[in-house]
Amino acid sequence: MWLYLLILIAFLFAAFFSGMEIALISASQLRFELEKRPYRFSSILLSFLFHHQEQFIVTTLVGNTIAIVIFTSKLAEITTPFFTFTHSDIFITLIQTLVASTFLLIFGEYLPKVISRSNPNLFLRSFSILFGLFYVILYPLVWIIIQLYKLIFGLLHISIHHKPISSFSRVDFDYLVQENINQQIEKEEIIDPEEEILQNALDFSSVKLRDCMVPRTELIAIDQQTATTEQLKQLFIDTGHSKIILYQNDIDNIVGYIHSSEMLRHPEIWKNYVNSVPIVPETMPAHHLMKLLNQMHKSLAVVVDEFGGTAGIVTLEDILEEIFGEIEDEHDKNALVMKQIDDTSYILSARLEIETVNHQLHLNLPESEIYMTLAGLILHYLQHLPKVNEVIQIESFEFRILKMGQNRIELVKLLINPSSQKN
Repeated sequence: MWLYLLILIAFLFAAFFSGMEIALISASQLRFELEKRPYRFSSILLSFLFHHQEQFIVTTLVGNTIAIVIFTSKLAEITTPFFTFTHSDIFITLIQTLVASTFLLIFGEYLPKVISRSNPNLFLRSFSILFGLFYVILYPLVWIIIQLYKLIFGLLHISIHHKPISSFSRVDFDYLVQENINQQIEKEEIIDPEEEILQNALDFSSVKLRDCMVPRTELIAIDQQTATTEQLKQLFIDTGHSKIILYQNDIDNIVGYIHSSEMLRHPEIWKNYVNSVPIVPETMPAHHLMKLLNQMHKSLAVVVDEFGGTAGIVTLEDILEEIFGEIEDEHDKNALVMKQIDDTSYILSARLEIETVNHQLHLNLPESEIYMTLAGLILHYLQHLPKVNEVIQIESFEFRILKMGQNRIELVKLLINPSSQKN
């Protein structure tokens, strides 16, 4: 009976050491460092093993080897009497090896690795004390093996370079932040603004200019050739902007912009103070443009599409808002309206991005690559400029036009069917 028990124990330890090996490789050290309890023995032990991975790996290999040797030898001992039908030792050994290897490969190697890899940090914490015990017991043998392979490598003139162990990778960090945000969403909690900024910063490298630009339909621009000083002054007053885009003949030929301070200081010769702007493709990563604008000491760039036409403009502020969220300045405070009237109705600026509205109001307004804003959504479905008080029904959402500007929708009232809301 004790022989069967010994075989079972040897098998369990073989599986244990296999699982511990893959758990260390797959574990997130960042998550461990954040979740560990400073004065618990298991936390201290795992922290030590994370920083001594060479000893950890050799311990798992030695322990696994010893367990497999005991398992296979004792299994052969109890199965030999069942081979009375043959006297071939080679055949018996072959069958015993095949059965033991298959069993160990599936249940002693593959399954433990799959299980431990599914939640490596939990696996390490659960068995850290037991592994620490084996680490102490096997340490003399582990130390001898490490010294032997160092000696062999030295004789062969093979240098061993131990790379410094990184506490965590960018992928670990990204995964941890995103997981915490998802947990807050599932619990219907308010997302921590600092975590959201951190997530935006991690995702910033994948943001393209088309994701953060002001589209051409919303540009405030004027023809440089025909614009008068009075027209320009009035445009600054009406918009409240500090910069006005200037083009020649049509919006696809932007030549630069004029700053209000330059125009006021030199009203008669303001055309001599037009600032040039870099022209960049809409597929350029936002972080590349931010670096370019800083190098050129510019704050604005013109974004063009694949055909060379003006797709929009992007400013440093637009790029920074991809990380920090909406940045209010003296001209933004009253620019965008998002006001809740009751549970099913809102007053909204038509310039608001649909993704922003869906995220902040927990709605499911239809999104598309064709349009980005509420105005774009309405025009896409309506196919013409609406009039004030006109009502547009889009799926379960009803839009009433409250205010129109010059060829643009300014303000809308949104009525929501409660069944269309989602948390």
